[in-house]
Amino acid sequence: MRGPHDVGGLDFGPIDLEEHSLTFWELQIDAIRAVIGSKGIVSTHENRRTIEQFGHEIYDTLSYYERWTAALQRQMVDKGILTQDEIDKKVAQLRTRFQETGDLEGS
Repeated sequence: MRGPHDVGGLDFGPIDLEEHSLTFWELQIDAIRAVIGSKGIVSTHENRRTIEQFGHEIYDTLSYYERWTAALQRQMVDKGILTQDEIDKKVAQLRTRFQETGDLEGS
């Protein structure tokens, strides 16, 4: 059975080659992945394996950077670097700030 990432040979139509700019949070997750990779905390291969293990339901509903974010969250908890509670509290803080200001930039 094919994993959600295994799309070789399937026809998805033409490839979208249009340039697009990344959002603030996409740039942040890209930078975080680069840093934790360069520090040897999580390798590119670990990140890929984590994403491949999501299964179709999760994989197919998340965007590219949402998959990176979900993988990073799982990896930080699995490695004991962060707890799920710490992550949940920070997400709640960011949601509150966004509701109050409409802005997530700044921390």
